[in-house]
Amino acid sequence: MKGLLADLFRREFGKMVAVISRRYGLQYIEIAEDLVSETFLSAAESWQGKGIPANPEAWLYHVASQKVLLYFRRNKILMDKIVPHMRESQEIYEESAEICFTDGNIKDSQLQMLLAVCHPALGSEAQIGLALRVLCGFSIDEIAQAFFTNKETINKRLFRAKERLRSEGITVEPLGDDDVGTRLDNTLHIIYLLFTEGYYSRTRDEILRRDLCREALRLGLMLTEHKRTDVPKANALVALMCFHASRFDARQAGQENMILYDDQDRSKWNQELIYQGMYFLGRSAVGNEISSYHLEARIACCHCYRDDGEEKWQEVLHLYNQLLLVNYSPAVALNRTYALYKAEGRESALLEAEKLQLSGSHFYHMLLGELYIGVNNNKAMEYLRTASTLAGTEAERKHIKRRLEEIIKDGVERRDETVK
Repeated sequence: MKGLLADLFRREFGKMVAVISRRYGLQYIEIAEDLVSETFLSAAESWQGKGIPANPEAWLYHVASQKVLLYFRRNKILMDKIVPHMRESQEIYEESAEICFTDGNIKDSQLQMLLAVCHPALGSEAQIGLALRVLCGFSIDEIAQAFFTNKETINKRLFRAKERLRSEGITVEPLGDDDVGTRLDNTLHIIYLLFTEGYYSRTRDEILRRDLCREALRLGLMLTEHKRTDVPKANALVALMCFHASRFDARQAGQENMILYDDQDRSKWNQELIYQGMYFLGRSAVGNEISSYHLEARIACCHCYRDDGEEKWQEVLHLYNQLLLVNYSPAVALNRTYALYKAEGRESALLEAEKLQLSGSHFYHMLLGELYIGVNNNKAMEYLRTASTLAGTEAERKHIKRRLEEIIKDGVERRDETVK
């Protein structure tokens, strides 16, 4: 039963909080979280003695609805404060009516909640934290781990974010076309950051946080299921996440062993996710806008080709050249240099890499280390040792150590052959 409750909490907590917050207002979001948490405690107590109900979700929705109505009646909030301020166009429920937990209302509430927590008035870390807490059902401990910080910091961050929601008068309600347009870009960026946080995990014992990636993909899919947010760049972002997710099993061996692209077992690539990525990439190919998500999705698609020849890498290089024009960043420039190496060789890549001067990035030193292998092994090892000191996770340091050992072993074997 413990496993079932944990699974239900992850799937249903955010839905229930979104529906309650949509009906009563974001100023009561903490009350909504508390009442939903109490509902799960009631489930644990009741199901232990009476057994698991035939429809656990319906049981949770009914009990949560009763707890919410009891709370607002007891505090004389429903009739004294909320109903008088409801818009005439908004349906006013009878005090005894249960909260509407239909599939349609849940989806609409979650979408509106997602757009609300991605309001520009909130910083990106606060937005991701709120999304993980109120939409994805993550615990404070899990959010702290995702941000590589402690519970106290997360609690303070979430408290300030909720205060900002109240002070800015941010609401969970249908938005106009202009509001959706400005809010959507921010929402896509937050989903992208959430997926990236999971894909390049900074925790000490994990190289991949699949739970974060899975929730980012779920939120992205939510956008594509609503007419007003089902736009090309949203589909491109979903395609990008599908392509990356397809290589999860090939990208790691155990919790701490990272496998780079060139060394991955391609039979472990998830073909179903690749096909799903192709589907959403096709849906993104309408209109005149080419966003960074389109270009990154195309690059990720290329990385799902089994063929690893020059033609593929020339295409990837071309896409990175376009991406630098659309959305320049040091990370993109670094990745473009690797594509240049695969397409045109070490010499061209070394010339470009030396120009970047990203001395504070361990990825930069790892790339230079790889490029110098076989050209100047002493220099390669020097760069790799620097990368090891800058690396943020044990998994990365283990990978670098293995590369150093391979260089040393190769040097010894070559020397032995020379002696013979």
